[in-house]
Parts: sequence; C-alpha cells; structure tokens
Amino acid sequence: MLKNLTKLLQTAAVFAALGDETRLSLLNRLSSEGPLSITRLTEGAGVTRQAITRHLDVLQSAGLAVSRREGRERVWAMDPRKLQTARRSLEEISARWDAALERLRQLVEE
Repeated sequence: MLKNLTKLLQTAAVFAALGDETRLSLLNRLSSEGPLSITRLTEGAGVTRQAITRHLDVLQSAGLAVSRREGRERVWAMDPRKLQTARRSLEEISARWDAALERLRQLVEE
C-alpha cells in the first residue's frame, strides 16, 4: 500500500512538472538535442536564466532531468525513466477506462 502511494506521488510530480509550458519545452529540447548548458537552454526561451534554472530544478526534483558540472557551466540532460513510469500509469488508467466502457457497452446491448 505504501509502495503504491509513493509511486502515485512520484507520478503526480512528473505530471505536475510537465504541466508547465516552459518545462515541457525544456524537456523537449533536451530529448531532441541532447545534453545542453543553461546558456544554450536560455537561448530563445523568452525567460531569464534564473527562471530556466528554477524550471530545471523542478524537472530534476520530478526525476525528469539530471545535471553535471562541466567547468563553470552546468549541463542538463533528460532522464527518461520517470516518463516511462508515467506512461505505464497512463496505460493502466486507459485499460481501466476501456474495461469500464466495455462493461457499459455490454449493459446497453443486453
């Protein structure tokens, strides 16, 4: 029970992190362009470097991004493992809805 609650809370954090347009855009860039520095991520983002840093911290807290130091810069990369967990959660929800709709269809057709 506690393990399921922990999993739900972690998945909720992923969806909350993805619910912001800027964070979703950052994650999209990291997934398509690979690891990027804060400087590169700030280019064309339309927000300050400090705002990008805060958004990346949220992504990191949700387990969606990781960072490492390279000289004076911090380089960020996407970590897809939590996205896979979120995808599995959505698949479970979808399967439950499909089953409920099938039961409803059977009731209507009787």
